[in-house]
Amino acid sequence: MADTGMEYTIAVTGSTGVVGGSVARILAAEGVPLVLPVRSPDRAQHLPESVVRQASYDDAAASREALAGVDVLFMVSAAEAEDRLASHRTFIDAAQEAGVRHIVYTSFLGAAPEAAFLLGRDHWYTEEHIRRSGLAWTFLRDNLYLDFVPALAEDGVIRGPAGDGRLSAVAQADVARSAAAVLRAPDDHARKTYQLTGPEAFTLAEAAATISEVTPATVRFEDQTHEEAMASRAHHGAPRWQVEAWVSTYTAIARGEMAEVTDDVEQLTGRPPVGLRALLSARHPGGARA
Repeated sequence: MADTGMEYTIAVTGSTGVVGGSVARILAAEGVPLVLPVRSPDRAQHLPESVVRQASYDDAAASREALAGVDVLFMVSAAEAEDRLASHRTFIDAAQEAGVRHIVYTSFLGAAPEAAFLLGRDHWYTEEHIRRSGLAWTFLRDNLYLDFVPALAEDGVIRGPAGDGRLSAVAQADVARSAAAVLRAPDDHARKTYQLTGPEAFTLAEAAATISEVTPATVRFEDQTHEEAMASRAHHGAPRWQVEAWVSTYTAIARGEMAEVTDDVEQLTGRPPVGLRALLSARHPGGARA
């Protein structure tokens, strides 16, 4: 086993996804032994010095077993679901019972009990449950992922009630690098909350213009009322709570709840965060008309 100098064991959840997977790969490449709790072991990464254990957030017994011997837990928030908060609470309780002493949780910028972004409320109540657990904690409040901004367009149009509100979206790679920095020295970051944002805040009209300029796609922004936004998403067949959550993303942008720009990514990683133009240029090196 590599001698990393660490005197604690780290578990990384979400390792079959983008952020958790990136964090696991970063630390494994540095010789850090990891526990990887996953819902589906057949999809797990098999990294050097790492142990895969089966668990899901809503299975308390499996979670306790998977987290046995773990000191520091990187907890990636679960996929959006109507019962996500209950699953989070079950997993946090299991972590406490298993002897975990520090949780690093991926929350959301502006998490609050009355956040305009409805899923931001789940994040706040998850934070509160962690605070009340008595465990050490660190919250990484990341904004909407920059990587997802192009996917907001449907048939070449980004639609939603965002108005001229601004969005300081952050790249998934920057969230992963920030998380890895915290996990290397968790005690230095105990009881701290970091607001992880990109380097600038842009309107969705500006985002559409940048996408059109840098990539082969032609995109525009169409402002909507709440009612128009709900109706335009009906064809997806999603439950109403989920559609309301999607639309509330735009409402939160309009209210300025996603506009804050911080230097927390650079403070944690020593590198400035990636902006939209740079991210798109890296994906489309030939430019818009390649």
